[in-house]
Amino acid sequence: MDKLAIQGGARLQGEIRISGAKNAALPILCAGLLTADTLRLENLPKLKDISTSLTLLGHIGMQVSLDDKNGVDLQAAHLHTLEAPYDLVKTMRASILVLGPMLARYGEARVSLPGGCAIGSRPVDLHIKGLQAMGAEIHIEHGYIHAKVTRLQGARIFMDTVTVTGTENLMMAATLANGITVLENAAREPEVTDLAHCLIAMGAQIEGVGSDTITITGVESLHGATHAIMADRIETGTYLVAAAMTQGRVKLLGTRADTLDAVLEKLREAGAQIDVEADSISLSMQGRPRAVSVKTAPYPAFPTDMQAQFMAMNCIADGVSRVTETIFENRFMHVQEMQRLGASIEIEGNTALVRGVEQLDGAVVMATDLRASASLVLAALVAEGETVIERIYHIDRGYECIEEKFSQLGARIRRVH
Repeated sequence: MDKLAIQGGARLQGEIRISGAKNAALPILCAGLLTADTLRLENLPKLKDISTSLTLLGHIGMQVSLDDKNGVDLQAAHLHTLEAPYDLVKTMRASILVLGPMLARYGEARVSLPGGCAIGSRPVDLHIKGLQAMGAEIHIEHGYIHAKVTRLQGARIFMDTVTVTGTENLMMAATLANGITVLENAAREPEVTDLAHCLIAMGAQIEGVGSDTITITGVESLHGATHAIMADRIETGTYLVAAAMTQGRVKLLGTRADTLDAVLEKLREAGAQIDVEADSISLSMQGRPRAVSVKTAPYPAFPTDMQAQFMAMNCIADGVSRVTETIFENRFMHVQEMQRLGASIEIEGNTALVRGVEQLDGAVVMATDLRASASLVLAALVAEGETVIERIYHIDRGYECIEEKFSQLGARIRRVH
C-alpha cells in the first residue's frame, strides 16, 4: 500500500493548475444516463473516485471513451442492467447518484446502499422520500434500494436538511418527470449549479439555479451536449492553506475565486495577501499565520471539506482558535494523528479548541478519510523532520497527482510504493 514521505520546512513557491472538481464531475457523469445521445465532458480529473464511477457506468452498459486531454464521451443508448451492485458501490457514496437518472429514464433502478468516507451518518432517506413524492414505489431489501415507476410525476419536495447529493439526484430525476417539480431547501453548492448548467445544455428546463428553491419543468427527452467540469474549489483551498502555512507565495491557475468566498475571507483574516483574477488566485504570506476560528455550514458558509485543512493551519498559528463542525458528527478523526505530530488540540463535543504551537515534529501518521488525509499532508509540510502518511488511497480519491503538484511548488514529498 502506498505511503507519502514528506520532509518538512520547505517554503512553497510557484504556479500550478487546478484540476476539475470531483464533487461536480461525479453527478455530471451520472447525468449521461438521462440521454441516448453522447455527452462530452471536459476538464475531468484523474482520480480514483472518477475511475470507480466510470467502471460502474460501464458495468450498467454506458459506452465510455476517455481521451488524453482530460475529456470523456459518454453514451447510454442501451443499458445491460438497471442494477448498481454492492462491490462497485461500497467504496463511494456518490454511486447513489445513478438512482434518479436510471429511474427517470427507464422506470426502474436497483442500487446498493452506498459506502464512502467514514465521517459520519449520511443517510439516503431524503433521496428516497423525494422519489416517492414523485410517484416511485421503493423497497429496501437485502441492502439494495429497488425503485419502480411508470413515469415520475412533478411534485413539491421540501428537504428538512440540506443535502447536496439528494438535491442532485432529485434534480436529475425531475428533468424527465411529467410536470413541474419544486425542490425547497435545496443545496446551493457550486457543484449543484455546475450540474444544473450541464442539464440545461442537454435540454432540461431548470430555474432558480444557485438558490435554495429549484424549479424543474420535465421534458420528454434530453439530448447530447458538451460541458466543461468546474475547477475544484476544495483542491484550490487546500493549496492556498498550504502556501499560507509555509509562508509561501503561489499562483493557482484555472480556478474561480467566486466559489471560495468564505475560505478566502478566513485566509485574509489569518494574514494572507490574496490577489484574484478571472481564472486564477495568488496568495503570499509573510510571517506566521494568525489563528482563525471557523464554523462549518452549508454553502455559501464555510465548507466542511476545508475544516481539517484550517485545523492544520491553526495548529501552527499564533493564538488560540475554535473549529466547530456542524455537518458531520465524526469529522475530527484527524485530531489524534495531528496530536502525534505535536499539535495541541482539545475536543469539546463538535468543537475543537486549537492552541497554536511554534513547531510540529515529524512522525508516522495514518490517513482516515479524504480531507483528513490532506490536512496531514499540510501539517507534514511544516513539521520538523520527516513525516510518513500511511493509507493514502483516501488522498487519491480526491487529489489529482498531489505529490507532483506539491513538488512543482518546491515541497520535498515522494510517494513510497
